[in-house]
Formats: sequence, C-alpha cells, structure tokens
Amino acid sequence: MDPDASAARRALDAALADPARLDAAPVTALGAADAAALDAALRAFADAHGASALPVLEALGAARLDRVVRKAARLAVYRLGQRGVAAPPRPAPRPVIERRQERAGRAWLSAVDGSGSRAVWVLFETVLGALELCSLIVNDEVGIVDAAGGEITKKRLETELAALRASQKLPWVEVDPARALQAVGEALSVHQARGTAAPAAFQRWARLFSAAPIAPVPSGEGDPARVDQAPALLDLPEMVGWFLDPESVQADALEMLQARESKLVVSDQAKLERERAILHRVVEREMGAGARARWARRLAEMVFVFQATGRPEQAALAEAAARALGDVSRDTRNDPFALALAQRALDVAAEVALGRLSAAEVSRKPGAP
Repeated sequence: MDPDASAARRALDAALADPARLDAAPVTALGAADAAALDAALRAFADAHGASALPVLEALGAARLDRVVRKAARLAVYRLGQRGVAAPPRPAPRPVIERRQERAGRAWLSAVDGSGSRAVWVLFETVLGALELCSLIVNDEVGIVDAAGGEITKKRLETELAALRASQKLPWVEVDPARALQAVGEALSVHQARGTAAPAAFQRWARLFSAAPIAPVPSGEGDPARVDQAPALLDLPEMVGWFLDPESVQADALEMLQARESKLVVSDQAKLERERAILHRVVEREMGAGARARWARRLAEMVFVFQATGRPEQAALAEAAARALGDVSRDTRNDPFALALAQRALDVAAEVALGRLSAAEVSRKPGAP
C-alpha cells in the first residue's frame, strides 16, 4: 500500500470515535496519494467499518477539502448505500426561539404602615412575552408576609391599578423596578437572619428575587427645627397608624390611667412629671438600638414616598426625624418623634383598657388585621 495511504488509513481508523479528530495531516496524506491508492484506502476503510465509517467519510466529503478527496469519499459513501448501509436520518432542525430572561418591567410600592409592612407589586415579562404580576406584603421585622399573583393582561392591570388607588389607605407609587426588587431582597435577608422561610405561596416567584443587604440607617445631623416639628407627621392620614405596639405598653397605660384617676391631692405639675416619667420609661424600654434603626429606615422610606407624591415639606420633616433617630449619640428619651410614637401607643392602649377599642384592631404586630 502507498505509504501516504497507509498513514491516512491509520488516521481514519483513529477518527472513528470522533470524526472531529480528522485533522489536516491525514487529509493531506490522502490528497498526496494517487487516485487508485486513495480509492483503495477509502474502500477498505468502508468495508472494514460499514455504517460506523459514514461520519468520517461524510466529513471527508465536506466542501472545504481537496476536490479529489471529496470525490473519493462520496464514492465510498455511495458504495455503502448500494449495499444497503446508510446513515440514520438526521433530525429535523429545531426552530430557533429567542430565549429571554424574565425581567421586571414595572413596579409599585405602597407607603410603610405602623407595623413596618408595605405592599409590593412587580410586573414581570415572561420568556414568551406574557405578563405576570407578583403581589407581595413585606415587613421589616418578619420578612415576606404574603404572596399572590399570576398571569395578567395589560387591560386587567390598568383596571387593578385604578381600583387599588381608589381603595388604598396608604399612598401607592410607581417606582423603578430595581427599588421594588431591593425591598423584596431586604425581606429575604430578614428571613435569612431569623432562620425562617418565606410563605409557600412565594416559592413560585423565588427564582426572580435574591436577598439584598438591608438599607443602612440614615446618618448625619437632622435640622433641629424640623426634628421638633416631625411629630406633626403622625397627623397625616397615611401615618395615623404609626405608634408602638399597644400591647407592649398596656401595663404602663394602666399605670397612667390610675395616676390620672387617683384621689390623692397632688399638683398638676406632679401629675405631669409622673406621666412624663412613664413616657420616658416606655421610650427607653421599647426604643432600643434595633427598634430605633427600624423606625429610622421606615421614615427614610417615607421620605421617598413624600417626594414621589409631591410633598417636599413632609419629606424634609421625615428626613430630619430619620437622621435624629439614626444618631446613636442622641438620647431617645428626648427625641420628639420617639416620644410621640410612645405617647400615641399609651393613648391607644388606654382606649383598649377602657373597652373603647379592640386590641386586635390596633395591634402593630406584623400581619395583624
């Protein structure tokens, strides 16, 4: 056998397992062999391996190779076909479908309520172009409280948004989707820190969100005048529910009621001092480092809401109060906003004690009605 053809045959045999191994060297050797030797080498290769030789022979028949080699390879394939040896049919080419990642196209946030909860809506566009609305309630103490949603049309979305704006007690603003994803990510971080799991209903959405660091507490000195005025924010409709949990101050509220109803003759000044002492005690006990950080972050979120709804003065008051609470060098017993939160809690707890309000109705525990 021609030495070039012998070398090519060895290369052909080696390429049976992987036709891609048929590199330039054996092809060059085949091209260097005379036509008869080339034909004999390919015939012997085809006879020896039958159908297994077809992928290699078809590779040799590719348009990029030497014409003489291509012709000999195609002739070898033809001969195998005449003997009934054929390659299995190739699968039909699959249609090319553009694969897009699901992405958040629009998003909405509500203001923060007095328990640290807020609503989050995120509208995702699916890989097939459909729309899915993820509706969540997140809380800064427990994480994700509730999850719902599903496929929605654009028309239905606008109807739902209109109904929401008409019925919601809290302001509802459209935001950059990244801000909403951050809010959900922070809620997931709360679950991680507490070692808890999100509700089962969230699992269908879990792949679309990831945990995110909780926003830092606002820092820097607040405007002293605005810090003093900040308690006025609690008169706004969206912040009437901002107060400490009445259940946690129930005993203090009873003590305050007893002091007011005492038949002992004491001066008004003494009564005021007694109530002030109770108030300071509540703030010192209930507004520790973790609590004041949460309230500062809640206020910072309200700064964004006030700005988004065109209320710059309220935004400035909320920012000043947030900075004051975030300043750990300040004594919270002298912080106007902290004192206002505690005073309102005591007043509400007193109403509960007198039977004028339901404890469940005014609870500030996350997820309470």
